[in-house]
Amino acid sequence: MAQAPTSIYDFEALSIVGQPAPLSSQRGKVLLIVNTASACGFTPQFAGLESLWETYRDRGLVVLGFPSNEFGGQDPGSDGEIASFCQLNYGVSFPMMAKVKVNGGGAHPLWQWLTSEAPGILGSKAVKWNFTKFLVGRDGTVLKRYAPTDKPESIKSDIEAALAAQP
Repeated sequence: MAQAPTSIYDFEALSIVGQPAPLSSQRGKVLLIVNTASACGFTPQFAGLESLWETYRDRGLVVLGFPSNEFGGQDPGSDGEIASFCQLNYGVSFPMMAKVKVNGGGAHPLWQWLTSEAPGILGSKAVKWNFTKFLVGRDGTVLKRYAPTDKPESIKSDIEAALAAQP
């Protein structure tokens, strides 16, 4: 029987260009993991996420975007179309992953783990909408979950605290 994951480093994703992206390569960094969509009312948050990436990446923050088409069909495009949209419209340069499912039995294992480590309101494990965010500390454990309505700029103090913490 496989050992249960104990940290973010036990997972691998695919980059938006189809390359393996083992999260173990981010060991010692603070991660902000977000399920994104290109045609959502929260899509302008891409600008705030890019700002966080530009401000804190030299101190060890990595923003990871995971497109999902689960909520209102708001990201129906191919990975290539999504990448182009994010770059052209919001100047996104932070790592984007291939489109995934974030809920249910077909959810990417990373998202199953994130939602079990940091349940939502009333203990719900489901991701309720696009732009749900998870902050992961330098030690690979989930520190906090943020609602889609939480703007990226509103979590700067939590990011700064996570960056200041020793692994």
